[in-house]
Amino acid sequence: MGWIGETMDSIKSLQIRQVLTQAISLGMIVTSALIIWKALMCITGSESPVVVVLSESMEPGFKRGDILFLHMSKDPVRAGEIVVFNVDGRDIPIVHRVIKVHERQDTGEVDVLTKGDNNNKDDRVLYAHRQLWLQQHHIMGRAAGFLPYVGWVTIIMTEKPIIKYILIGALGLLVITSKD
Repeated sequence: MGWIGETMDSIKSLQIRQVLTQAISLGMIVTSALIIWKALMCITGSESPVVVVLSESMEPGFKRGDILFLHMSKDPVRAGEIVVFNVDGRDIPIVHRVIKVHERQDTGEVDVLTKGDNNNKDDRVLYAHRQLWLQQHHIMGRAAGFLPYVGWVTIIMTEKPIIKYILIGALGLLVITSKD
């Protein structure tokens, strides 16, 4: 019981001032992360400037676990671009390529049809009931770059929540027991 005993002794010996200092430090780290996220949202024009590829549907271009950096411009979406979109009724965004663009003559709005590079058919089966096209409001952003494999951390913590809780617990213990 050496390490656990030492950790418990360390926690017991903490003074209220140390605990407050560490809590404030942790709060500043979380706040900094949120500020960075919001700044990225403003810079990229996307509600989610970074997404993780969760399936094999875009292989060989993007593999499961790749992180995509998104950008949203005012230019209309064109065939061949890789977009990330939300579908009504689904919480998880989808990363697929635009295969067809339909411009409405009356309004000038652009509707798009998407498909995963590794899929046999278009995405109409993924869209909401009776929806044949995606409108501009469904699109979260366009792929502007990617970082391979880094998103596996997110996938593992989502698929195996116990790992997430162990990691959070370990980090919490580290913060509590640090003497700085």
